[in-house]
Amino acid sequence: MEINPYRRVANYSYQKPVEKMGATPKKALQRDQLQISTEALKLQQTNPLITERQVRVDELKKQVERGEYKVNPEKVAQAFYDYWNDKF
Repeated sequence: MEINPYRRVANYSYQKPVEKMGATPKKALQRDQLQISTEALKLQQTNPLITERQVRVDELKKQVERGEYKVNPEKVAQAFYDYWNDKF
């Protein structure tokens, strides 16, 4: 292939030609699919950390909705301080 800055050279050899004009290739109509095995679903559902975390999240959501959730700025600051001191 010749490189010419004044003229664009199209190379469509990587594409499969369409049979008829306006026709949509069959592969374009297919969608990606995800299949999770039953064993993976069981592991995901029986993980105690996930259920405990969900209970905590639900509890915090209820507190926020009722206006009872209070942020402790000292605790937040300490968490940031600890995080940055552990990292560097």
